[in-house]
Amino acid sequence: MINTIVVAAEDAAPNPLLPATYDIVWSAVVFVILLIAFWRVFLPKMQAMLDERAEAIEGNIAKADEAQAKAEAALQEYTAQLASARQEAGEIREAARADAAKIVSKAKEDAVVEAGRVAQAAQSQIEAERQSAVVSLRKDVGSLAVDLASSVVGESLSDDQKASALVDRFLADLEASEKAAK
Repeated sequence: MINTIVVAAEDAAPNPLLPATYDIVWSAVVFVILLIAFWRVFLPKMQAMLDERAEAIEGNIAKADEAQAKAEAALQEYTAQLASARQEAGEIREAARADAAKIVSKAKEDAVVEAGRVAQAAQSQIEAERQSAVVSLRKDVGSLAVDLASSVVGESLSDDQKASALVDRFLADLEASEKAAK
């Protein structure tokens, strides 16, 4: 059969698009050798390299998923800690407000007690000064009354007992008239 093709090819004019038979044969032999070499050598190496890349990518994806899970866990923990801190801060503020209210009420109580003590001390001092003023006025009024009585009566009231009795009676009359006027 090849002979018939070769004879037929010799008789006909060569086709410029078809190569010569020996070129086709040798090209087929080289193609088969390259195909076998590719199939046996290059393809397994390429497949191994692609498998390694696929494993690396899957490993990286797994690591990324793990890192994302850790990040989400850390975020949840952070959120929980933040909420806890906010709650604790609120409790501290409330405790501070309660302490401030206690301090203010204690200060008010202390101020009221101190004001009462100061008022009592002032009242006692006023009373003591009033008594002192009354005693001083009694002496001054007594001496003035004795002088006046001496000039009215025309005799000297140098006797202390008489003068004292006269002053006491005068002051008693004066107090009685003040009470009657009220």
